[in-house]
Amino acid sequence: MKQIGWIFILILPLVLLIGCGGENEKPAADSATAPDFALEDHQGNVVRLSDFRGKVTIINFWATWCGPCRQEIPGFVRLYDRYKADGLAIIGVSLDRPGWEVVRPFMKQYKINYPIVLGNQKVVLDYGGIQAIPTTFILNREGRVVDRIIGYRPESFFEERIKALL
Repeated sequence: MKQIGWIFILILPLVLLIGCGGENEKPAADSATAPDFALEDHQGNVVRLSDFRGKVTIINFWATWCGPCRQEIPGFVRLYDRYKADGLAIIGVSLDRPGWEVVRPFMKQYKINYPIVLGNQKVVLDYGGIQAIPTTFILNREGRVVDRIIGYRPESFFEERIKALL
């Protein structure tokens, strides 16, 4: 098991770098219930996906160094402002290896208004092995995956999809 962990640590940055900004969109997922997770936010609070049941939820896997991720995040900030009262939740899962050292300043600079957590090997594997970032999952109010998007998409793309679920 330790070998798998070291392989993951060595290969993940290369896989993410190569895949960053890919335009391959997968069709809607098979409506499986999204795997639950419990990850810490920048204040040390535990964020559990199960706490968002009943909300349309966007889970966005990203990193501060990823150009397409940087393009996408301002749209998520605006969408969250616009639709949180209607039941939208957004959770950003940072895959930055330096962790909060780089994520906290990024959150401040981009005025991120939704929860950000640090991802780990388990959550990456639970979500099918994130091979490129950004990778975004859209969940319905029952917590089922209705869409998996690989690569950058504009705000309007996500707005169209979440409005249909809200």
